[in-house]
Parts: sequence; C-alpha cells; structure tokens
Amino acid sequence: MPSVGSVGDSYNNALAETINGLYKTEVIWRQRSWQSASVVEMATLHWVDWFNNHRPFDPIGHISPAEAEANYYAASEALDMVA
Repeated sequence: MPSVGSVGDSYNNALAETINGLYKTEVIWRQRSWQSASVVEMATLHWVDWFNNHRPFDPIGHISPAEAEANYYAASEALDMVA
C-alpha cells in the first residue's frame, strides 16, 4: 500500500500526536469522568489558552509564549525608533 500524504507529513503528525498526548495526560485523564461534552470543551479551551499564552516555556527562559511575543515586538519597535 503506498504512503498517504506528501513528503514531510510524518513530522507534522508526530508533532500533532505529541500535543494530543500531552493534552490527554494533563486534561482528560486527570478526571475520572466528565459530566458532559460541553464540560470537556470548556476544559479544552482553558487548557489551550494556558498552553498558548501562560505556560512557562523552558527554551525561551521560563517565560510564557505570550510574554516572549510581547518582548519581541517591543524590541522590534525600539529598533524601528532607533533607525
């Protein structure tokens, strides 16, 4: 059977599987049962917000991705003013 997808897709799948596993470990499996699908949806939204905006991220100095982005744009604006 031939492979499905284009070259490099396996890396994208690996990243997606890593994030899915992290999500399941940190959110889904921590609670024995869920009251409804909407409760799971809200927990998912809160986790995605935390993951994208608030979690301390080691490779960028234990700051949140949102803080790193703000620092980048602040530095970029400062360089524009100097130029």
